Amino acid sequence: MLTQILKKYLRPYRNQVYLILLMLLIQAIASLYLPNLNADLINNGVAKGNVGYIWHIGEIMLGSSALVMGASVWLAYLAARVAMAFGRDLRSAVFVAVEGFSARELNKFGAPSLITRNTNDVQQVQLVLFMGFTMMIGAPITGIGAIIMALRSNLKLSSLLLVVLPIMSLLIILLLRRIVPAFRVMQVKIDRINLVLREQISGVRVIRAFVKTRQEEARFGEASLDLMQTQLRVTRTFAVMFPSLSMILNLSSVAVIWFGGKLINSGNLQIGNMTAFLSYIMLILSSVMMAIFMSLQIPRAAACAERIQEVLDTKSSVVETLNPKNPKVRLGLIEFEKVEFRYPGAEHPILSDISFTARPGEFTAIIGSTGSGKSTLLNLIPRFIDVTGGAVKLDGMDVRDQSLESLWSEIGLVPQRAFLFGGTVAQNLRYGRADATDDELWSALEVAQARDFIEELPEKLESRVAQGGTNFSGGQRQRLSIARALVKKPQILIFDDSFSALDYTTDSKLRSALHEVMGHTTMIVVAQRVSTILQADQIVVLDQGRIVGIGTHSDLMESSDTYQEIVLSQLSPEEAAL
Repeated sequence: MLTQILKKYLRPYRNQVYLILLMLLIQAIASLYLPNLNADLINNGVAKGNVGYIWHIGEIMLGSSALVMGASVWLAYLAARVAMAFGRDLRSAVFVAVEGFSARELNKFGAPSLITRNTNDVQQVQLVLFMGFTMMIGAPITGIGAIIMALRSNLKLSSLLLVVLPIMSLLIILLLRRIVPAFRVMQVKIDRINLVLREQISGVRVIRAFVKTRQEEARFGEASLDLMQTQLRVTRTFAVMFPSLSMILNLSSVAVIWFGGKLINSGNLQIGNMTAFLSYIMLILSSVMMAIFMSLQIPRAAACAERIQEVLDTKSSVVETLNPKNPKVRLGLIEFEKVEFRYPGAEHPILSDISFTARPGEFTAIIGSTGSGKSTLLNLIPRFIDVTGGAVKLDGMDVRDQSLESLWSEIGLVPQRAFLFGGTVAQNLRYGRADATDDELWSALEVAQARDFIEELPEKLESRVAQGGTNFSGGQRQRLSIARALVKKPQILIFDDSFSALDYTTDSKLRSALHEVMGHTTMIVVAQRVSTILQADQIVVLDQGRIVGIGTHSDLMESSDTYQEIVLSQLSPEEAAL
């Protein structure tokens, strides 16, 4: 998975990657050349007292060092630039994929996991890419070059590598077998931390109201401790690894000096050559250590890449048709024809045999007990989910045969939970129609019964809205959400229990204002409050995912026991008779 992601998202930066490889090659060649120069300096300059030769070699060494430094700086700059661009593109791809998910896929992954995948997981892959450019690719080049130079320097001393390298390889294998599984588990536990934290932040009022602060602290502490213990296992392995490798490195240096000293004493090796060999040994072992360090990071990045690829490979159950067709005239006529919906693997459908028509210029209400499928039914119209049986038609054509953009452009949705974006009031209201004038915004606010409290704000339409609209009350957010849908001027207005946060007086005024401006708009309202739908042109009564009654209030009071039960649970017989 990691290879696939790197191959795909690095393709636009091929030229920069080639330049990085060139810098690595220059850096490696110059680094390998320096010990040779140092040996010549000691053997032919210092040992013979040749000052001119010392200056000559010294200048070359300074030039080589400057070349290494320049290549290193340019390499780090290019690596950072490519890695950051790669991370940006990958995050964008994940975001676009998630944007296309239906409610089914969003529920499958969950918001905490998707956030972790698009932040922490992408960051891990990005980090490995940067380190790979600056360390991993250069390590084998330098290591192999250093082995060749060491063999050329002295074959007898080079035999030490036959002992050192197998020991280091064995240590690497043992460490990887312990660390790789821990990295995979760690990402799952980070998801768990995000899930618990998100729940606690969202439900902080409930937690305080039920005096569950201590229990939630304990729950978060348990999840945090679980993650800490996994991280400790990895950290302890690292704590053993680096001292062990350092010990091998230092013992190798001692062995080189020991055996090299004997060879110098016997006249079979010059001091400069031993110094150069020692430098090559250090380069070889340093390259191995860098490769080990990268090999420990790669498994974690690979685990993250698998999670990212899982998101990218997941196809939405709501798919744009290859040959979209749109009605010649948009009227807003909605028809449900024997609609069924069930979740994958579910034994029973959520909706069964749903058939009714919502006409332009009419107010269609949907009512039923909790869990009867009201919101699910609404989600079928804009194709947040797709039917598993039957068809939902808009203006005589199945919504699955129409383009999503065209379909969504005709619908104004007010969700059950009002959500506002950070910015200004005007920016939120123009979310559905960017070219709306200020007069149109004020008109929509007036219909939504929101004009009064917006006019009281110091900056009026330019007043700031906090993320999620938390600087407004629940009723104010709901009215602003309704105004946002009205500004769009859609053919179809859908209200998913959007009046429950409003008091009875505001609810009544809002419904009256909506009737005045509705015109030929198709209005569909899901409601729990019976008073909201008494004047509806058509009321659809749901019970356990089936329609048990359709008609006006007066008709249903005579023909539907379920509707009577709902109405009389909220209104007196005298009020219900109105």
